[in-house]
Amino acid sequence: MYAIVRAGGRQEKVAVGDVFELDRVEGDAGSTLTLPALLLVDGETVTSDADKLAGVKVTAEVVEHTKGPKIRIQHYKNKTGYKRRQGFRASLTKVRVTGIETA
Repeated sequence: MYAIVRAGGRQEKVAVGDVFELDRVEGDAGSTLTLPALLLVDGETVTSDADKLAGVKVTAEVVEHTKGPKIRIQHYKNKTGYKRRQGFRASLTKVRVTGIETA
């Protein structure tokens, strides 16, 4: 059994026991959160009906808070002496899926 969930503005394919990263969420390590399911696949049965998915609970446990790789942004204009450098690191949360329950 696996599910497609909305996590951090993206969609992730998850099964019980999977560990994945999403945008930073509130909560300390060990706390639980619920992710909304968009699709549920259980063997041969595929569920995409919104009414049936309202009863599906995908629970996950926060493992740790991390930072993504550094992205270097550079701006340069020829013959004007203009150059600018900027960096960015995304704040991420690593979570482990603990259960997929249907109602």
